[in-house]
Amino acid sequence: MHHFLPNGQELWIRPAKPEDAPALLDCYRQTTKETDFLLNTPAEAQAMNLASERSFIQSFGDNSRHLLLLAEVGGQIVGSVTVKQSSFHKQRHLGEFGIAVQHAYWNLGIGRRLMTAMMRWAVQHPEITIIHFNVLANNEKAIQLYRNFDFTEYGRQPQAIWQPDGTFVDLIMMCKTVK
Repeated sequence: MHHFLPNGQELWIRPAKPEDAPALLDCYRQTTKETDFLLNTPAEAQAMNLASERSFIQSFGDNSRHLLLLAEVGGQIVGSVTVKQSSFHKQRHLGEFGIAVQHAYWNLGIGRRLMTAMMRWAVQHPEITIIHFNVLANNEKAIQLYRNFDFTEYGRQPQAIWQPDGTFVDLIMMCKTVK
């Protein structure tokens, strides 16, 4: 999918390929340095290797039950969205969602475009009826984006995330019935 950003740059949203592994890993490592809203620390992201990243991408490409889309601007991967269908038969109707966008590309509508593409995929998925995920309670912009897509809070885990500054943040559980 092709879009124009407010700054005039072109955004491409496309499925990941195994050869994207180096760029996707670099993007994720950079993103963990820019925000504390992700679960991995920069050190944990740095410890990830290319072989495991290729395997990660391949696990999506080999399985139509899962989704991995990349956001690309100027030939550079700047974000991604994932959905993994539960592997448990009794929970096959659940898809767990994740999203990340590099800080330099925040507030350009990339998250919204990734969400739109993800929701289109989820609605067409033969088994998934609910998309769910966790978000840090202090990630107000993301929470507003999710609410704009009609996701609702269904639970909260107090002090679930320990931040580098020694503070704790609640984890909000959100979901949406997609069909």
